[in-house]
Amino acid sequence: MIMRLLLAVSSTRAIILLSIWISIVLGILLPLDSCLAAPKAADLVKDGQPIDIKQKKYQQLFKELREKHHFTSQELDDIFTGQRISRRVLELMDKQWEARPYYKYAPLFINDRKITTGRAKLAQYKEIFDRIEKEIGVDREIVAAIWGIETRYGSHQGRFNVLQTLNTLFDAYPRRAKFFRNQLIHFLLLCKENGVDPKTVKGSYAGAFGQTQFIPSSFRAYAISFDGDDKKDVWNSVPDVLASIANYLKAFHWVFSAPRYAELGHELKDKRLVAAKLKGRKGRVPWQIVHDYQNPNIPPSPGNRPLSIIGLELPPGSKYGFRYVAGYPNFQAITEWNHSNRYAMAVCELAEKLAAPENKARTRKK
Repeated sequence: MIMRLLLAVSSTRAIILLSIWISIVLGILLPLDSCLAAPKAADLVKDGQPIDIKQKKYQQLFKELREKHHFTSQELDDIFTGQRISRRVLELMDKQWEARPYYKYAPLFINDRKITTGRAKLAQYKEIFDRIEKEIGVDREIVAAIWGIETRYGSHQGRFNVLQTLNTLFDAYPRRAKFFRNQLIHFLLLCKENGVDPKTVKGSYAGAFGQTQFIPSSFRAYAISFDGDDKKDVWNSVPDVLASIANYLKAFHWVFSAPRYAELGHELKDKRLVAAKLKGRKGRVPWQIVHDYQNPNIPPSPGNRPLSIIGLELPPGSKYGFRYVAGYPNFQAITEWNHSNRYAMAVCELAEKLAAPENKARTRKK
């Protein structure tokens, strides 16, 4: 019976089942992780492996695209025929930078080259940033910092074919297949709406594209035209790029010139702060508690909204293991862009480096 079962599953899964069976029958105490650890998505495919668009999930996708979004069968054949797996996409999905400790993560984005280039961009596009602050209400240094971190101020928009990437993640990344199915639909819709050939778009290994590195649903929700035409061009139009970044943050309640974070020291002094920190980016604690138990000098929170508690890893050999900060609502808005607290902190600290002296005087950074 066990051999029939093994023949019915993939060779990788068969090895796992065989390990468990041997340990049971022979009484060998194999480490649990070695028996039960699931193979990574990249281990189950070959690079360039054809995607079977006749499988049920693709046929259901095509039915939805035809009936709900009015794609023709010919259009779908042209788009999907010949799609293949990118194994590299799957490998990178399990090695995302945000998992690195902050002392290794931050220098990737906060360095002399990014600071020098960012200050030059702020000067070059001063009139655009003036309009953004006046009309959208988002601080220019934050917009520039996100632009710099995402695509090196537009110079590095990604080398992966977005159509292949989204198909790969829908077909061969089970953990988030539903999410990437939705992104694939949004991608095809935005291409149709904006006259873009879906086969030509390049982007990141996670399906983000343009100088904004929007995922498809974010593009459709937040991209705007800011250069006088009706086209939302996050690839080539700097006004559209910068205004779209600002529009995203505005949608998540950015408050102009308001605090972003406050320093809390190297030890959390109340269990409610510890609990909030352990919950990650969704953890919140009332401002009054942070003020009363941790730091009486922190600035007020807009609308008296609660704060996040973030622990940032310090290098080995440091006197303390962590540096703690309170994330204000503006900090929380950045985590809606990227769900990593480390990312949001890097944006805030790069923005501080980019700010001209006169801008530092009018904004409260801590």
